[in-house]
Amino acid sequence: MTNGKLIIFSAPSGAGKTSIVHRLLKVISGLEFSVSACSRPKRPNEINGKDYNFISLDEFKSKIENGDFLEWEEVYKNTFYGTLKSEVERIWKNGKNVIFDIDVQGGLNIKKFYKEKALAIFVKPPSIEVLKQRLQLRGTENEKSLNIRIEKAQFELSFADKFDVEIVNADLEKAVKTATETVETFLNK
Repeated sequence: MTNGKLIIFSAPSGAGKTSIVHRLLKVISGLEFSVSACSRPKRPNEINGKDYNFISLDEFKSKIENGDFLEWEEVYKNTFYGTLKSEVERIWKNGKNVIFDIDVQGGLNIKKFYKEKALAIFVKPPSIEVLKQRLQLRGTENEKSLNIRIEKAQFELSFADKFDVEIVNADLEKAVKTATETVETFLNK
Protein backbone atom coordinates (compact mmCIF):
# COMPACT_ATOMS: atom_id res chain seq x y z
CA MET A 1 0.00 0.00 0.00
CA THR A 2 1.95 2.96 -1.23
CA ASN A 3 -1.20 5.05 -0.92
CA GLY A 4 -1.20 5.04 2.87
CA LYS A 5 -1.67 8.16 4.93
CA LEU A 6 0.51 9.80 7.53
CA ILE A 7 -0.47 11.26 10.89
CA ILE A 8 2.10 13.68 12.29
CA PHE A 9 2.15 14.68 15.97
CA SER A 10 4.55 17.46 16.89
CA ALA A 11 4.92 19.48 20.07
CA PRO A 12 7.47 20.97 22.38
CA SER A 13 9.08 18.39 24.66
CA GLY A 14 6.74 17.73 27.60
CA ALA A 15 3.49 18.81 25.90
CA GLY A 16 2.12 15.25 25.90
CA LYS A 17 2.38 14.18 22.26
CA THR A 18 3.97 10.83 23.11
CA SER A 19 1.20 9.97 25.60
CA ILE A 20 -1.45 10.87 23.00
CA VAL A 21 0.26 8.87 20.23
CA HIS A 22 0.55 5.76 22.47
CA ARG A 23 -3.17 5.96 23.26
CA LEU A 24 -4.12 6.39 19.60
CA LEU A 25 -2.12 3.30 18.66
CA LYS A 26 -4.34 1.33 21.08
CA VAL A 27 -7.71 2.70 19.92
CA ILE A 28 -7.32 3.21 16.15
CA SER A 29 -6.63 0.13 14.06
CA GLY A 30 -4.43 0.36 10.99
CA LEU A 31 -1.85 2.71 12.51
CA GLU A 32 1.79 1.86 12.94
CA PHE A 33 4.34 3.98 14.76
CA SER A 34 7.24 5.36 12.75
CA VAL A 35 10.36 4.78 14.81
CA SER A 36 12.70 7.73 14.35
CA ALA A 37 16.44 7.39 14.26
CA CYS A 38 18.54 9.45 16.67
CA SER A 39 22.16 9.95 17.61
CA ARG A 40 21.65 10.63 21.31
CA PRO A 41 22.37 8.03 24.00
CA LYS A 42 19.56 5.67 24.96
CA ARG A 43 17.80 6.50 28.24
CA PRO A 44 17.48 3.63 30.76
CA ASN A 45 13.75 3.02 30.06
CA GLU A 46 14.05 3.12 26.25
CA ILE A 47 14.20 0.17 23.86
CA ASN A 48 16.24 0.32 20.66
CA GLY A 49 13.96 -0.18 17.64
CA LYS A 50 10.84 0.60 19.66
CA ASP A 51 11.35 4.10 21.11
CA TYR A 52 14.07 5.11 18.64
CA ASN A 53 16.58 3.52 16.34
CA PHE A 54 19.72 4.56 18.20
CA ILE A 55 22.64 5.00 15.83
CA SER A 56 26.05 6.57 16.27
CA LEU A 57 26.70 10.16 15.29
CA ASP A 58 29.02 9.01 12.48
CA GLU A 59 26.45 6.54 11.12
CA PHE A 60 23.74 9.21 11.26
CA LYS A 61 25.90 11.66 9.30
CA SER A 62 26.68 8.94 6.75
CA LYS A 63 22.95 8.26 6.23
CA ILE A 64 22.37 12.01 5.72
CA GLU A 65 25.06 12.06 3.01
CA ASN A 66 23.48 9.00 1.35
CA GLY A 67 20.04 10.67 1.22
CA ASP A 68 18.47 7.95 3.39
CA PHE A 69 16.35 10.38 5.44
CA LEU A 70 12.94 11.77 4.59
CA GLU A 71 13.75 14.50 7.10
CA TRP A 72 16.38 15.07 9.75
CA GLU A 73 17.26 17.77 12.20
CA GLU A 74 20.14 18.62 14.48
CA VAL A 75 17.87 19.27 17.46
CA TYR A 76 20.72 20.01 19.86
CA LYS A 77 24.45 20.23 19.09
CA ASN A 78 25.56 16.81 17.72
CA THR A 79 22.16 15.34 18.60
CA PHE A 80 20.34 14.39 15.41
CA TYR A 81 16.83 12.99 14.92
CA GLY A 82 15.38 11.86 11.63
CA THR A 83 12.93 9.70 9.73
CA LEU A 84 14.37 7.08 7.43
CA LYS A 85 12.55 6.81 4.08
CA SER A 86 12.70 3.03 4.47
CA GLU A 87 10.61 3.24 7.67
CA VAL A 88 7.61 4.85 5.90
CA GLU A 89 7.86 2.39 3.00
CA ARG A 90 8.06 -0.58 5.41
CA ILE A 91 4.86 0.51 7.20
CA TRP A 92 2.97 1.16 3.95
CA LYS A 93 4.04 -2.26 2.59
CA ASN A 94 2.43 -3.75 5.72
CA GLY A 95 -0.85 -2.07 4.70
CA LYS A 96 -0.81 0.41 7.59
CA ASN A 97 -0.97 4.18 7.96
CA VAL A 98 2.04 5.86 9.55
CA ILE A 99 1.85 7.81 12.81
CA PHE A 100 4.73 10.06 13.84
CA ASP A 101 5.80 11.48 17.20
CA ILE A 102 8.28 14.02 15.90
CA ASP A 103 9.85 17.42 16.53
CA VAL A 104 8.21 20.51 15.04
CA GLN A 105 10.62 21.09 12.14
CA GLY A 106 10.55 17.41 11.21
CA GLY A 107 6.76 17.39 11.26
CA LEU A 108 6.56 20.40 8.97
CA ASN A 109 9.10 18.84 6.59
CA ILE A 110 7.08 15.61 6.33
CA LYS A 111 3.85 17.57 5.78
CA LYS A 112 5.53 19.58 3.01
CA PHE A 113 6.75 16.38 1.33
CA TYR A 114 3.47 14.39 1.51
CA LYS A 115 0.99 17.32 1.39
CA GLU A 116 -2.66 16.12 1.51
CA LYS A 117 -1.63 12.52 2.35
CA ALA A 118 -0.46 13.83 5.74
CA LEU A 119 -2.36 15.32 8.69
CA ALA A 120 -0.12 17.50 10.87
CA ILE A 121 -1.28 17.95 14.48
CA PHE A 122 0.41 20.30 16.93
CA VAL A 123 0.00 19.52 20.64
CA LYS A 124 0.24 22.59 22.86
CA PRO A 125 0.73 22.74 26.61
CA PRO A 126 -1.81 24.95 28.43
CA SER A 127 1.09 27.29 29.32
CA ILE A 128 4.88 27.47 29.50
CA GLU A 129 4.61 27.19 33.30
CA VAL A 130 2.75 23.87 33.04
CA LEU A 131 5.28 22.65 30.48
CA LYS A 132 8.14 23.48 32.84
CA GLN A 133 6.42 21.57 35.68
CA ARG A 134 5.92 18.51 33.46
CA LEU A 135 9.59 18.51 32.43
CA GLN A 136 10.69 18.85 36.06
CA LEU A 137 8.48 15.91 37.07
CA ARG A 138 10.23 13.68 34.53
CA GLY A 139 13.42 13.99 36.53
CA THR A 140 15.56 13.82 33.37
CA GLU A 141 16.63 17.47 33.24
CA ASN A 142 19.11 19.57 35.17
CA GLU A 143 18.54 23.32 35.43
CA LYS A 144 20.63 24.11 32.35
CA SER A 145 18.98 21.47 30.12
CA LEU A 146 15.54 22.47 31.43
CA ASN A 147 16.16 26.10 30.46
CA ILE A 148 17.34 25.00 26.99
CA ARG A 149 14.15 22.92 26.52
CA ILE A 150 11.91 25.80 27.67
CA GLU A 151 13.64 28.24 25.32
CA LYS A 152 13.25 25.75 22.45
CA ALA A 153 9.58 25.19 23.39
CA GLN A 154 8.85 28.90 23.17
CA PHE A 155 10.37 28.95 19.68
CA GLU A 156 8.47 25.81 18.60
CA LEU A 157 5.14 27.25 19.80
CA SER A 158 5.55 29.99 17.19
CA PHE A 159 5.05 27.33 14.47
CA ALA A 160 1.73 25.97 15.79
CA ASP A 161 -0.34 27.84 13.20
CA LYS A 162 1.53 26.10 10.36
CA PHE A 163 -0.05 22.76 11.34
CA ASP A 164 -3.44 21.50 10.15
CA VAL A 165 -4.81 21.14 13.69
CA GLU A 166 -3.84 22.43 17.15
CA ILE A 167 -4.81 20.51 20.29
CA VAL A 168 -4.24 22.02 23.74
CA ASN A 169 -3.33 19.28 26.20
CA ALA A 170 -4.63 20.66 29.50
CA ASP A 171 -6.46 17.40 30.25
CA LEU A 172 -5.02 14.23 28.71
CA GLU A 173 -8.37 12.42 28.37
CA LYS A 174 -9.94 15.34 26.49
CA ALA A 175 -6.85 15.74 24.31
CA VAL A 176 -6.91 12.02 23.43
CA LYS A 177 -10.64 12.20 22.60
CA THR A 178 -10.10 15.21 20.30
CA ALA A 179 -7.08 13.58 18.67
CA THR A 180 -8.95 10.30 18.12
CA GLU A 181 -11.90 12.05 16.44
CA THR A 182 -9.59 14.20 14.30
CA VAL A 183 -7.46 11.26 13.12
CA GLU A 184 -10.43 8.97 12.42
CA THR A 185 -12.11 11.70 10.34
CA PHE A 186 -8.92 12.17 8.30
CA LEU A 187 -8.36 8.43 7.75
CA ASN A 188 -11.96 7.93 6.64
CA LYS A 189 -11.82 10.70 4.00
